Amino acid sequence: MLRSLSIRDYALIEELEVEFESGLNIITGETGAGKSILLGALGLLLGDRASTEAVRSGAKKAVVEGLFDSADEGPLPDVLRSHDIDPSDNGVLIVRREVSSNNSRAFINDTPTTLEVLREVAAHSIDLHGQHEHQSLLRPETHVGLLDNFGGLGGLVETYRKHYRSVADLRKEREELARQEEDLRKQKELIEFQIEEIDRAAPQLDEQDELEAERRILENSERLYEATAQLYAILAESDEALYDRVVIVRNQLQDLARIDATFEETLGEVRSAEIAMKEATQFLQDYNARIEFNPERLDEIRERLGELDFLARKFGGTIEAVLLHRKRIGKTYELAANFEGAIARITEQIDDAQEKLSQSAHRLSQKRHEVAERIEEMIGVELATLGMPHAQFVVQFDLQEDPDGWINFSDGSRVVAYTSGADVVEFYISANLGENPKPLTKVASGGEISRIMLGLKAILAKSERLPILVFDEIDSGISGAIARRAGETMHRLAQFHQIIAITHLPQIASLGDTHFVVEKSIEGDRTKTHIRRLSESERAEQIASLLSGEAVSEAALESARELIGG
Repeated sequence: MLRSLSIRDYALIEELEVEFESGLNIITGETGAGKSILLGALGLLLGDRASTEAVRSGAKKAVVEGLFDSADEGPLPDVLRSHDIDPSDNGVLIVRREVSSNNSRAFINDTPTTLEVLREVAAHSIDLHGQHEHQSLLRPETHVGLLDNFGGLGGLVETYRKHYRSVADLRKEREELARQEEDLRKQKELIEFQIEEIDRAAPQLDEQDELEAERRILENSERLYEATAQLYAILAESDEALYDRVVIVRNQLQDLARIDATFEETLGEVRSAEIAMKEATQFLQDYNARIEFNPERLDEIRERLGELDFLARKFGGTIEAVLLHRKRIGKTYELAANFEGAIARITEQIDDAQEKLSQSAHRLSQKRHEVAERIEEMIGVELATLGMPHAQFVVQFDLQEDPDGWINFSDGSRVVAYTSGADVVEFYISANLGENPKPLTKVASGGEISRIMLGLKAILAKSERLPILVFDEIDSGISGAIARRAGETMHRLAQFHQIIAITHLPQIASLGDTHFVVEKSIEGDRTKTHIRRLSESERAEQIASLLSGEAVSEAALESARELIGG
């Protein structure tokens, strides 16, 4: 439940803090006193977008903070953890919004978060219904959502939407292929030429580096031959060959080492030099013997490198880019060459996806019809309680047939697939005995709309067990005994939920468990909004003022006490 609401520097509110109770919390006040401001501040905690104009004149920022308890129940802790927010150990949830002239920030348990997360958290705890939401009943497209919410069909709806998205994506892919067909056919000749050009050259990934190395050797074969021959002579063939002189040094060191062992280390180093020199001599001799003077091969390499360089410059700058281009155009060519096959494959996938969509739509429709029977019966009971004993509430179903529809039924018919299912749902009502039900949007009066919405909220709240319900003058358009019954409906709901109700009707206000009044005052040159909890005597006076206006008579007070005493 919402334990407390704290507001600072928001619109006309300089500083305000109110502690709510369980049960039915009533809020009254004169028109313009600031009740809507209070609800606007609460809306910020539920994820509404903030206007920087809401910051109180002269203040740097507006701050709204709500403290909710029993937040460790139901799915809410898992929702918080899924967004890396730690639930508190004592089940308290603290939500805060800060709005300044250039930005807005949101926090849950002092952890920065987003409006999307606020809305998700709110969806598990609170339902705020304002006057303007009466109009949602006048839009038939909202009726299917109300039906699904009442029946708890969210899982089936999401399954349907998953299949719907799959069909939509596949059909979009097929349309894209169809759009590409002409372009692909035009490209085919060019692609064929490029494939032939690249495949004829058959470039290999490391080929250029290997050929460049071979070219350098062939171009410098004479220098290599002369240099290796000269080095070999220096090491092994001249009169003063280095290898021979190292052998002399090694022999003398051997003699010296027999006399003095300290020569052993130097002897070892010279022996290593002798071995290295012998290996170098052998390498030079072998290398010199292998040197080729092959101008024909050199011409071949130069020609091949030119061919590879041309391909690289034409298709991306490197042989690697050439090979990637070949891979890409190869796939495009396969598609162009077998376009009908590609279309056939994706059409088969669409048929399979539409079959799954159809099955899902059928299951969802069956469940909706079952839920509709329950809601028709339950709303009838609620409307009778609210002064419409002969009202008949009907959930009307329709299907939009279309030979190109995505959804198939067993009788061979095809119907339009909407994002919410195959069903076109609209609420019908007959307010008086003997009248046939007609579309709610065409026959219901303002007062009837209020009662129908209250009835829907009542049964929806019973089914969903939302912990907090907020009603902003949902009693618009009703009065007298009907208003009393509306209040009694709220009072019954308050046995299971915390209800915060803004009302202007004394019949409803008198049934509150806790009563607050919103007041506006002028202090200096500033207008301020306050809220205070009423004592029992103050409560009677407030209800009397609702009955008779500003001048509260003794008769009005007595009537107010009678209303409170019930």
